[in-house]
Order: sequence, then structure tokens, then C-alpha cells
Amino acid sequence: MGQNLILNAADHGFKVVAFNRTVSKVDRFLAEEAKGKNIIGAHSIEDFVNKLKKPRRMMLLVMAGKPVDDFIDALLPFVEKGDIIIDGGNSHYPDTNRRTKALAEKGIRFVGTGVSGGEEGARYGPSLMPGGNEEAWPYIKDVFQSIAAKSDGEPCCDWVGDEGAGHYVKMVHNGIEYGDMQLICEAYDILKRGLGLHEKEIGDIFAEWNKGVLDSFLIEITRDVLRFMDDDGEPLVEKILDKAGQKGTGKWTAINALDLGMPVTLIGEAVFARCLSSLKDERVRASKKLSGPTHKFEGDKKEFIDNLEQALYASKIISYAQGFLLMQEAAKQYNWKLNKPSIALMWRGGCIIRSVFLKDITSAYRENPDLENLLFNDFFNKAIHTAQPGWRDIVSKGALWGIPTPAFSTALSFYDGLRSENLPASLLQAQRDYFGAHTFRIKPQFANKKYEEGKDIHVNWTGRGGNVSASTYQA
Repeated sequence: MGQNLILNAADHGFKVVAFNRTVSKVDRFLAEEAKGKNIIGAHSIEDFVNKLKKPRRMMLLVMAGKPVDDFIDALLPFVEKGDIIIDGGNSHYPDTNRRTKALAEKGIRFVGTGVSGGEEGARYGPSLMPGGNEEAWPYIKDVFQSIAAKSDGEPCCDWVGDEGAGHYVKMVHNGIEYGDMQLICEAYDILKRGLGLHEKEIGDIFAEWNKGVLDSFLIEITRDVLRFMDDDGEPLVEKILDKAGQKGTGKWTAINALDLGMPVTLIGEAVFARCLSSLKDERVRASKKLSGPTHKFEGDKKEFIDNLEQALYASKIISYAQGFLLMQEAAKQYNWKLNKPSIALMWRGGCIIRSVFLKDITSAYRENPDLENLLFNDFFNKAIHTAQPGWRDIVSKGALWGIPTPAFSTALSFYDGLRSENLPASLLQAQRDYFGAHTFRIKPQFANKKYEEGKDIHVNWTGRGGNVSASTYQA
């Protein structure tokens, strides 16, 4: 990705200095890929820093964690106040918070930027999500917005916010990516096991879906994967061991959602689905001991496939609504000014979750930057209501057929929970008060002298020795 970003920047008229700790890689790069381009090499960190004009703009693409700190430490003896260090790796946002503050004390401007799109995106236009020391933005804006992907002529890059905001938004992007991939895999499983279709047939269905509301990079590559046959003419995907890997950004998103008390259920289920897939040996044993339903599909296949398309669309809407709710809460908690229309625009091109769908999200937040919930926007409100019958049919069929649909199911459960004026959490609060005196509050319409509104109330549920007491205790 580093080499491709260098080539991308050079193609856009910028003079670039390239450095790698393995100096032979620099020489080979200059002699081959970079030949004839406005790129010069450096054979040491001091040489690298000295060849840059001031204020120096230095972008690192190294493994997240300690390697970033080590490289920053190696740069510090040679940089000057006002210089800019940019971390383009998948760093955890608390690390970026720390680095921004520590380097600001030394007069160095630090930027942590999410970079999405893989090697191809880096070469021809990634999605860039920069955050950190805002003083650096005027010096890197031209470069970043020039090399970024474009959507309807607009660069998929804008300033995100202070400290680790850029890496935070990239983290949520990756979490949503986990959710999108899990939803697509569940749709594949239903078509494979539920309808008994061959991969080529399923690939053709994904090709059709890619012409409509689901038009996206992930649907497109899924079509290609399903159509790819091995040398023996069989689908290669069928031969791949069903143990999913993960790098951690989805887990970080789920953990942060729990820390902030936000119900980002779909990303959480997508992470847990990968964890369950890793229990391959146990699943093999369980498949011989645990029984489930058998089924034979009866009905209109076309109608069912249309319902599945709607279920996938509705669940994606829920996933993005949850992601933006999380970023909205993070902005409050961390005192960031996140620009939601710009974030949606950044994700429209270059990145892994890019889709036509994000154009509608951009429009929704441009129309109302303070939109409380994506589902409250007229476009998405109508879309989710139109999709409901098919969505419910798919989730129920999955349960009846014994095909797991954790992402589809949790999306629908979130929707039904959100639209419920009353939830059984009232019983839960009563239970907590019974066994732990954790108190509860009364609904406004039932407030009276005995149960005052806004007061923390404890009841002696056994009826022995008095009944009610007001308390300021809050658990």
C-alpha cells in the first residue's frame, strides 16, 4: 500500500521521497515501478527527513501498535517544530489520541488517517479519513484530496476531527464491513442450503442484485468469488476451510459500543459469527450429536429471492444506522465534531464498503446534519417499511429451516426493539431492585405521592417491614 500511495501521489504531480528500512527495496522500487516518475529514494531516516521540504509531511504505513511508536521515535531526532507525521495504518484510536497529545507538546503536528481500499485503492484512489492535529490539515489537504477516490466529482476525503477521530471512523467503517460481509454470507447460506442452488446460480443472483439497491463493491466481488471455478470445474469457495480470520477492528468497534452503551448489535453478531466459525473441530463433532429441522423448499423461488434481497437491504440500513448512532455518541463523549455528511461521502468511493447506498446516506445527512437516527429520514423510513414483509419472511424461514442468521435476526430484533414504546426492561429493573436494591424509577403517567417522578425508588418486594423508600442510590 505504501508503494501504491507513492505512485498515486506522483501521478498527481507531487514529488515524493520513498524510504524503507530494507534499503534494497527502495532501490528496486525506484528501478522498476517508480522508473521515470518524480520519486526519489532515501537510504536512511536522516536522509529521508533532509530531502523533504518544510514543513515536512511524513506518512508512515507500518503495522499498528509498537512499530508506529518505534518509527516516530526514530524520526524525532531529525524533525523540527511544525513538521507533520501521518500514521496511515489501522491504529487503535486511543493510541492516536495519545500520540497527537504527546507530539503536540514537542511542536510536531500528528495526523492519524484511516486508509481504505486495499492495494488497488491506494494506487488509484483510496478513501481517506484524516484526524488529529487540525493545524496540519491545510498542509496535507491538497495531497490527500488529490489522491483520494472521487464520487460524483467530490473527493472521498475530508477532515474528520480531533485526536483519534480519523482512526475511530475507520474503525467503525471496518466494523460495518464485518456486518456487510456476514449478511452477504448468510444470504449465500440461505440460497445454498435453503434453496439448494449451485454457486454459479447464486453468483448470477448477486450479479442481478448488483444492478439495484445493493450495488456495491462487496456484492460485486461476491459475484466473482462464486463464479470462480477450480481446475476440476468445482467452485473454489466450497473447498475453502470455513474458519474466518479477523484483524481486530470489528472487535474494537463492538467493545467500544459496549463501553459507550450503544446497541450496535449487528457488528457484534458479525464478530461472534467469526468466533463461532473458528470452532471448526467442535462444530464437526456437534454436527453428529445435535439434530435440527429438515426442510424442502416449497413456493415461488423468485418471490423468495426478492424477499432475500429486501432482507439484505433492510439489514444493511440497520447496520449503518447503528454505526452512525455509535459515532454520534462518540462525538459527544470524546468532544469531537464529526461531520456525518462528510463521513458518508468518504465511504462512497475507494473503500471496501463503497456502495450506491451511501449516496442516499450522504443526502440524508446533508438534508439534516442533526438527524437523530437514519431510520427517521423519509427515504430510509420508506425503504425499511417496504422491506419488512420480505425481511420477516427470511428471518422466520431461517429459524424454521435451522439455518443460522445471526446478522439478519439481530437487525430485525433491533428494529422491533427501537419501535417498541415499552420494553420488558421494566421487569428487569424490578428484578434488580428485588435482589440488589438497585432501585427503579416510575413512569411519568403513574407518578404520585407514593411513587414520585424522577426519584430512585426501592421496594421491599417480600412485603416484610415496610414497602417503599426513595433513594438517591443509582447502580
